[in-house]
Amino acid sequence: MGQIQFVDTTKAVKTSGVWVDGQYIGYLGELKGFNRLRLLPGEHEIMVRQAGYEDFNRRVIIEPGKILDVHVTMGKDPRFQYPDAKTSAEVRLDVRPDRAAVFLDDNFVGHVNEFYGAGRGMLVIPGKHRIKIDLGGYKTFETEVNLLPRQKFTLKTELLEGSINDADPLIRGDRPVPLRANSSPIESSDKAK
Repeated sequence: MGQIQFVDTTKAVKTSGVWVDGQYIGYLGELKGFNRLRLLPGEHEIMVRQAGYEDFNRRVIIEPGKILDVHVTMGKDPRFQYPDAKTSAEVRLDVRPDRAAVFLDDNFVGHVNEFYGAGRGMLVIPGKHRIKIDLGGYKTFETEVNLLPRQKFTLKTELLEGSINDADPLIRGDRPVPLRANSSPIESSDKAK
């Protein structure tokens, strides 16, 4: 086995989702130290995503017994529209496991832990939205919400154990995944309320 060591520089990069060969494996900040990404030798496609940023794509060659440093850089996506903080709704997540991927209207927006706790939430444009929470080895949770301006909403659930076959295609890579989060603006709020 070879290893990938991600070299990140910003908070946005650390909280970004990582796909290897079309399969979601977790968020970048957790793939270090003992949890460093180990892969079979050969060519692999690495994709790192975060709402509001352009995707990072890289094809890498993994050598047996070697550690490959991958420097992740992500530029802001100029087409992305952030919600107005004065009129946006806020969604907080109380979901287990907290490393599961969160999708808003089929766009990856982060992992559950980013939107859990006091003063932390996902700012969303008011209106109807689909929220999907998924992680390999668990059944997908999906719901639809219709949010009002300045509404605060908490979604609480626990994902049921399943198999990788239960994962949504957004996680498994069975079909093309939207590469940009340009239709469902969100941002993370880290301010105390």
